[in-house]
Amino acid sequence: MMKYLQRMGRSLMLPVAVLPAAAILMGIGYWIDPAGWGADSPIAAFLIGAGKSILDNIAILFAVGIALGMSKERDGASAISGLVAYLVITTLLSANSVALLQGIDAAKVNPAFIKIQNPFIGIISGLVASVMYNRFSHVKLIDALAFFSGKRLAPIMSAATMLVVSLVFLFVWPVVYSALVSFGTSISSLGFVGAGLYGFFNRLLIPLGLHHALNAVFWFDVAGINDIGNFWSGKGTKGVTGMYQAGFFPVMMFGLPAAALAMYHTAKTHRKKEVASLMLAAGVAAFFTGVTEPIEFAFMFVAPALFLVHAVLTGLSLAIAALFHWTAGFGFSAGLIDFVLSSKLPLANMPYMLLIQGLVFAVIYYSIFRFMIAKFNLMTPGREDETIEKGEGIMAGKEIAAASLTNKNKQFSAMAAKIYEGLGGDENVTSVDNCVTRLRIEVKDMNAVDQQKIKSTGVPGINIVGPQSIQVIVGTSVQFVADEIISIRNQS
Repeated sequence: MMKYLQRMGRSLMLPVAVLPAAAILMGIGYWIDPAGWGADSPIAAFLIGAGKSILDNIAILFAVGIALGMSKERDGASAISGLVAYLVITTLLSANSVALLQGIDAAKVNPAFIKIQNPFIGIISGLVASVMYNRFSHVKLIDALAFFSGKRLAPIMSAATMLVVSLVFLFVWPVVYSALVSFGTSISSLGFVGAGLYGFFNRLLIPLGLHHALNAVFWFDVAGINDIGNFWSGKGTKGVTGMYQAGFFPVMMFGLPAAALAMYHTAKTHRKKEVASLMLAAGVAAFFTGVTEPIEFAFMFVAPALFLVHAVLTGLSLAIAALFHWTAGFGFSAGLIDFVLSSKLPLANMPYMLLIQGLVFAVIYYSIFRFMIAKFNLMTPGREDETIEKGEGIMAGKEIAAASLTNKNKQFSAMAAKIYEGLGGDENVTSVDNCVTRLRIEVKDMNAVDQQKIKSTGVPGINIVGPQSIQVIVGTSVQFVADEIISIRNQS
């Protein structure tokens, strides 16, 4: 299961890498027009619209990214399958479609279906599509239907499967959503403890996209709390109204950027530059705009234990702020921009204390993240295992460097052919994947693998990770070798 989650995490890195740019665009837009949010400035409206076009469609990005990353072959057909799967379920379970299916007015449809376009649905769609691609991308149909064989069959089967999934979710989704709303309503009477529980479950539910149900209870007028609306309109009790918002500022402005710094510091030396570019952009976006998905999705699947700690710390932050009646609010998210805008409102109570609390939480986040990553060897970005067998790394590095100077394509092709032969070829290899530096191969019989033949290509090392799982460490040129092996498999 852990291996599967880590693979999901790697698959999400492609869409996650786009999010910091979107957050920064929106942040600059809100900074230019903090009152009108684009209504009073064409430039602000342009920037905000550009950022929202990405953030509002994060579920689609997840569907495509996971379908591509979880498929055995990184082929565009798998990405199309993910998109098709997502479009089918979100269209069939949209409010208007559900109203038609149930024969009722659209206004009476369960509110759950208004939130059907969420990251959880995107992840489910991507996973279904990857399974369909892996299963049907090489199936040959009868001659009359030959046009739909192979990779063209994967999107078709994804659509068909999502019909069944949609039917299940037609009954399951409202129950899940309603249960979360009821749960949120029940804990809203627990004072600062309730604020802490809300913060904990708010983060814990993010991977599923179900935190929106809780947010609706506490932030808007679903159960009479309406924390955001009351805070900004000045209706409520000073030091109390805003308690479901204030505790997010220390986490989003300070805690998660500190966690990003810890992940950078614990990355392997030759990966630090790569990790720095992602974490710097994500940290800046979190501090200024309060958009934290680029940081959170970087570790939530590859290191679930860290995400659990993050959820606990978020709950603790909300509980502390609520206990001492420190309040501030946000209209977009808990970043510096909203903090500055809300700190002068009538119901803001000692908001500067949230900054002090944030500095403390930055130390806590950094210390815990760095300790846990190092202690338990958690596979956060830049820490993928790259064990190299002694005595082989230097020579292989020289050979690969030489190959990069003369006839690269021919060299990679020859290396791939020999590695594939050493793995046992078509009769033994069941799947080919790669990460940043290594081939990840699944085989039927490990005894059929000729390790010496593979090593003769000059690869730095081989790592046996399971009865049918073997990793061939190639280096940063692994993508080219993987592409050649996939090409060999497709031609067989």
